[in-house]
Amino acid sequence: MAHSHACVWLDHRVARIFGLDEEFEEIDIRDQQSPKHIHLKADHIGKGKSAPSIDYFAEIAKALEPYRAILIVGPGTARNEFAGYLIEHDSRLRSRVWGIEAMDHPTAAQIVAAAKKYFRAADRMHG
Repeated sequence: MAHSHACVWLDHRVARIFGLDEEFEEIDIRDQQSPKHIHLKADHIGKGKSAPSIDYFAEIAKALEPYRAILIVGPGTARNEFAGYLIEHDSRLRSRVWGIEAMDHPTAAQIVAAAKKYFRAADRMHG
């Protein structure tokens, strides 16, 4: 059975998925391959950060499959890197992403409240 709305808050180490249907669901996913520090050494040429784990993003995507509308939130670049992963690896799921928003480190209640507010407005636009 397909669920309606989900919000995923993620950084480079942990993802928290909140299913916003009548049967509230929360799923935590941790990147098992995450280095202790995501920044590389000063003499490294490039962005200065280690690349995100494809397995981590794949696990998040699999957990989001039952939802028809997804909001991606989080601090830094992880939310945009995950959206890029969906574009490259899962276009079907990417089409269900309704929004990508910046959000620092809120509590679970704050994430849910912000997501519900977002989806109330978005539902009117999406019909």
